[in-house]
Amino acid sequence: MIRNILIGVGFAALWSSASVATKLGILSADPLLVANLRFFVAGTLLVGGTHLTQPAARLPHGREWAQLLIFGLLNTTIYLACFVLAMHQVAAGIGSLSTAVGPLIIAVLSAVWLKRTLKWRELAGLFLGLVGVGVATFPLLQNANATPQGLAILMVGIVAVSVASVYYAAQKWALSSTLINGWQVLLGGVVLLPFTLYYADFKNAHFDLRFWGSVLWLAVPVSVGALQLWFYLLRQDAVGASLWLFLCPIFGFIFANILLNEPITGFTVVGTASVMGGLYLAQRKKTTA
Repeated sequence: MIRNILIGVGFAALWSSASVATKLGILSADPLLVANLRFFVAGTLLVGGTHLTQPAARLPHGREWAQLLIFGLLNTTIYLACFVLAMHQVAAGIGSLSTAVGPLIIAVLSAVWLKRTLKWRELAGLFLGLVGVGVATFPLLQNANATPQGLAILMVGIVAVSVASVYYAAQKWALSSTLINGWQVLLGGVVLLPFTLYYADFKNAHFDLRFWGSVLWLAVPVSVGALQLWFYLLRQDAVGASLWLFLCPIFGFIFANILLNEPITGFTVVGTASVMGGLYLAQRKKTTA
């Protein structure tokens, strides 16, 4: 139990840092450039590192390529590309907060796809989490720190990653989680590459220290570290794992306030408290069962 809590908190802290890192990276270069380079760096490290340190590791074969391509398209190409593009129009705090919508989508998909029955505590926790998201987001929308278009792009990404999470939990994987992560990131980057080459603004890109710092943080602590923790949680229980996404806004607002001077208001505090209450209520059923 303690191990899962530490892994959940570690995942939430690392994953929420992506909003601030992305916000800094796109000050130097086009969002698609930041995203695509991140994918290739993370995928190369994971796949290359595994094969160098584990000579017995094998390449995917047969149906595994299709599984990895579907997973990478949803989890990397669509989700992370939408996330990076939305950061042009959305505050970093909202970027982290948006991940808290994922548990509801994952819960519904798990009930339909995995035939998993939702407990009343989980439903109540989801409700409190969504209320918290609405309360904390309200003043940011009022202050024009997010546009409707930016929020729509974010939601497309959240739906994609939620489907990806349930898809991952529903599949029988023979590869290690490290190789699954590495290949899905690489394949996701390959699918995104034609769009990057056609649409990205290369002329105004500045490959400075801020750019490389952003890309490396997104590639290593986030795409490698956080996703490895996420895959571990998903293998335990997709719905239980998704509830840790409610913790991301707390870290996200703290990081955005410290590094980007984004506001923390009374709405933020009340919304965060509701999110925390939802997380506690939904997780408590595991310790009292």
